[in-house]
Amino acid sequence: MMTFGRFRQGSDLFEPMAEINVTPLVDVTLVLLVVFIIAAPLLTYAIKLDLPAAQAAPAGPAPAAIDVSIDADGQLYWNGTALPASALGAHLKRAAEASPQPELHLRADRAVRYEFVAQLMAAAQRAGIQHIGFITLPQSEAGASQPGQR
Repeated sequence: MMTFGRFRQGSDLFEPMAEINVTPLVDVTLVLLVVFIIAAPLLTYAIKLDLPAAQAAPAGPAPAAIDVSIDADGQLYWNGTALPASALGAHLKRAAEASPQPELHLRADRAVRYEFVAQLMAAAQRAGIQHIGFITLPQSEAGASQPGQR
């Protein structure tokens, strides 16, 4: 029987009991301990399976990447070589016809006008280039290469 309070001597006032009854806590803890002792060996049981082996075809080579850079003046560079804007369409068309189609990695100077980047992206789309990636410097390298700017 659990008691929640007791009566004072000589008085009919109810006084709350100040002690905590820990018996239910100990009972639950012991039950959980027994359950875990019984269940622990079951968790390490392994099922032995004879799985089939399969031969997968080797992955194809990764597509080549074309590095197109634009400097602050709008000058184009195709894999590091200066390229006149009039020859860009022919180079992009040849790249789009290659199999597998290479990825176009676009590097643009921080000061380049957006117009030049938009024109290059539109020309790549017209030529049929499917994948364009934008190459940037991480914040730590960008800050180190240009000390006066953030």
